[in-house]
Amino acid sequence: MTLNPIDLVIFDCDGVLVDSEKLCVKVDALIMADLGCSFTEAEIIERFVGSSVEVYTAAIEERLGRSLEKGWQKQYEHLYDAAFEAELAAVDGIGEVLDGLTTGTCVASNSSHTGIRRSLEITGLRHHFADRIFSANDVSRGKPAPDLFEHAARSMGVRPERCAVIEDSAYGVQAARSAGMRAFGYCGGLTQAARLEGPGTVVFNDMRDLPELLAAAAR
Repeated sequence: MTLNPIDLVIFDCDGVLVDSEKLCVKVDALIMADLGCSFTEAEIIERFVGSSVEVYTAAIEERLGRSLEKGWQKQYEHLYDAAFEAELAAVDGIGEVLDGLTTGTCVASNSSHTGIRRSLEITGLRHHFADRIFSANDVSRGKPAPDLFEHAARSMGVRPERCAVIEDSAYGVQAARSAGMRAFGYCGGLTQAARLEGPGTVVFNDMRDLPELLAAAAR
């Protein structure tokens, strides 16, 4: 019997299941310009990919030198919706990976439940997860805090050490490590491999390699 079984694979959504990060970065830049604060796309990738709304808002407020009203981002949601409807696609190779996995799976994302479900439906991936979807809205703190992954594991009835987390951001792998879970950092998107590397983390750049990496980690 293996000493390190993996009973649950927890997938982030944006950048892991759906190739949304490039679209989001462009929309983020438009929103920040409209608010009157300037962030380059490089800064957005470095500071905000995979972050919570709280982290995102705090950084904008710091640069603006003023507070934003609660729910400020709602007026811009239509920009993300339009970009996703026009261009959103599944991450290359993820469909065949999900088709072949026999381990339990779920989604845990800093996005809202509505946003997660919309992205999965647009890309044809929703049926892989049914209602096994967890949002940062379910907990008091989003990533990089471990709360969301701990909540997902608890809801699925799996101990943290038997969970593997698939992430594409530094915030995400940090949250997985803090939760005591094995992290798999996908660097095939915007985040460089060096920002994902660390203890208890396997970094890879081709999603099709994931089943073999999971199998090796469970031996």
